[in-house]
Amino acid sequence: MAIERWVAVASLGLFAMFVAQMISISVYLAQPTHDIDPSSQIREFISISVAPALVLAGSSFVLARRYGSRLVGSLLITGGVVTIVGMYYVNTLIVKIIPAYVVPELTSSPMVFTITAIPVIAIGVLLFRVKPMPKRDYLFDR
Repeated sequence: MAIERWVAVASLGLFAMFVAQMISISVYLAQPTHDIDPSSQIREFISISVAPALVLAGSSFVLARRYGSRLVGSLLITGGVVTIVGMYYVNTLIVKIIPAYVVPELTSSPMVFTITAIPVIAIGVLLFRVKPMPKRDYLFDR
């Protein structure tokens, strides 16, 4: 498997990890057993998972954009869809959270990352539409 495929798989894994982290913190904040700072936890989740996932999605697109790749495109589309569905679920969990723990990071993150998942889906679709460029064998073929 080529490197861009592995990078796209890692991106999908990080998108899924971010969704799982956001769901777990939202479920925990509905009935916390001890006091935590949810804003710092959410910032940590963003820096650990979704920011690298976006960078890896862009990197896999750059690596595969010349010849297109259905597998890479489908992995990027899946990562975007997982993020959108997960952020929708987190948004439904916010009403169950104790009001003292509802912070701006928690209320704005689902909308922000739903919006950022749309370009990830778009570049995945773009990889389906790219026609492969022929390889040049020699320097004199230009």
